[in-house]
Amino acid sequence: MKLITAIIKPFKLEEVREALMQAGVQGMTVTEVRGFGRQQGQAEAYRGAEQNLNLVPKLEIEVVVDDDDMLRVTDAIAHAAHTGTVGDGKIFVATIANAVRIRTGEIDELAL
Repeated sequence: MKLITAIIKPFKLEEVREALMQAGVQGMTVTEVRGFGRQQGQAEAYRGAEQNLNLVPKLEIEVVVDDDDMLRVTDAIAHAAHTGTVGDGKIFVATIANAVRIRTGEIDELAL
């Protein structure tokens, strides 16, 4: 099993969600996060004064999938989240050792 973590622009959430559903993903976790990468933050106007924000608002999406589905799901996320501009985000993939569905006690792939 693989944990796929994607950091995306907030306005791309609906497109990514739809792409994940079409890729067969049955659930995801979404968290509002802030951070910066190569863009080093952004300048934003607030009440007529420009302010430099060091941390840019993003969304973090987490899904766990079977090993065989990893490339298809990461491709779906990358395609749906792409704008071609700085700050499109990143996708990280990690291996999951075990998973348990709390309600039923099912483990590993059955828990997905």
